[in-house]
Amino acid sequence: MTNLEKYNQAFIETLEVAKEQLEGLEYQQIANWDSVGHMTLIAAIEDAFDIMMDTDDIIDLSSYEKGKEILSANYDIEF
Repeated sequence: MTNLEKYNQAFIETLEVAKEQLEGLEYQQIANWDSVGHMTLIAAIEDAFDIMMDTDDIIDLSSYEKGKEILSANYDIEF
């Protein structure tokens, strides 16, 4: 499984969205991506990539695209 597939799977399973909904998806844009859903998503991403995200990165992860930027820049995860 590629890193992009792992990342997508975390969003799809945690937020219960279709792959087609990922591009442009933002925090609180859908009901499942509330504060509780956000922490569940972070846990899924951390598990998928075997990392522990910094608090600032958790707060800054405000969209599907921003998450990829954070993981690439701060955790050496390539997409």
